[in-house]
Amino acid sequence: MVFRTAGVSPALRIMKAMLSVRDAHGRVVAAFEPLPAEMVSVAEAAGRVLAQAPAARLTQPPSDLSAMDGYAVRAADVPVAPATLKLVGQAPAGGSYDHPLKAGETVRIFTGGPLPIGADSIVIQEDTKAEGERIIILEAPRIGRHIRKAGLDFGAGDRPLAAGRILTTRDVALAAAMNLPWLAVHRKPRVAILSTGDELVMPGEPVGRNQIVSSSGIAVAALVRGWGGEPTLFDIARDDAALIQRRIAAGAQHDLLVTLGGASVGDHDLVQDALKAQGFTMDFWRIAMRPGKPLMFAAKERARVLGLPGNPVSTMVCALLFVKPALDRLLGQSGDLVATEPARLAADLKANDTREDYVRAKLSHTVQGLTVEPHAVQDSSMLSVLAWSSGLLVRPPHDPARQAGELVQVIDLAKLPGGY
Repeated sequence: MVFRTAGVSPALRIMKAMLSVRDAHGRVVAAFEPLPAEMVSVAEAAGRVLAQAPAARLTQPPSDLSAMDGYAVRAADVPVAPATLKLVGQAPAGGSYDHPLKAGETVRIFTGGPLPIGADSIVIQEDTKAEGERIIILEAPRIGRHIRKAGLDFGAGDRPLAAGRILTTRDVALAAAMNLPWLAVHRKPRVAILSTGDELVMPGEPVGRNQIVSSSGIAVAALVRGWGGEPTLFDIARDDAALIQRRIAAGAQHDLLVTLGGASVGDHDLVQDALKAQGFTMDFWRIAMRPGKPLMFAAKERARVLGLPGNPVSTMVCALLFVKPALDRLLGQSGDLVATEPARLAADLKANDTREDYVRAKLSHTVQGLTVEPHAVQDSSMLSVLAWSSGLLVRPPHDPARQAGELVQVIDLAKLPGGY
């Protein structure tokens, strides 16, 4: 679509050129494909993403087993209680009674022990009285009582774990029980992280009069690790075009390069020029969102670059909306935008402007349900406000003024994976 620009202010023309969050997200996700599979030990598979649904190599349980300590009986031998049966053997877990159970006989059995041939019920130990080989049954059993049928958990060939699943410790336990020593999982995405700017120093280094401590790269590395990737945090690149080009060339060897700062169009924002000099094509570099308008996406062959804004809060919000979906796609998942849920406003809000706003806020659970209290200050440089927040209030462009008590949409940060 071509906009008529005559008589339109430069600011308005820029706003019309900016992509919505959803359009930008769609372009990013469409540019990534799942990474190939690798085999890992089942003991090391927790937190990884299944690339293939594995088939159980056995049936569990392999035969009918006792679910309790007691006696295996034929229900027909005890139509009413009390009744006396003859003890002819025992079936402990790991052992068995290998003869058919005859009329009037019983076998001492323990939890996990295989049911003798002919037995169809278990009488628990508390409902019996033993007198040598005479076992008095004090409660009449019913067929199938306290028996774990063969295949109750799963059968050989079953696939209870679907491809694309992030494996929990519960899943790993199930896979081990399926007799699977190895699992096929997607390779972890390798993500290079490059901060740029003469004004930046690393934590612990001397801070000059015109310098600030770099936190965004450390935050993104932690997020990448928590979201299933392997981060490589490059040294800070000073404002030197040749140096930035070399770092970009190295970062392009990864599955994703994330740059921090230098993505705008000012005289000292060198990342775009460095990317273009190396043959990268710019997809977009402005998003209609707050915080995080100067967000860039570029590609060259199989290399992908997400350029996040330098302000630390903008960095972390944009990482949630764009870096995480990209990693999800590389890991064989859908790459959907982070989910929102309804909450009631705890304070009035003014009308929103043309950008989608991610307002730092505190979520609380009350008798009225989930409530959200926006912080009074929303400066994108204030990490203390983000640390105070437990949620993000998502306001669409042109959202009208809202009053306390109205329903709005929020992102619950406590529900995000990776320790966000």
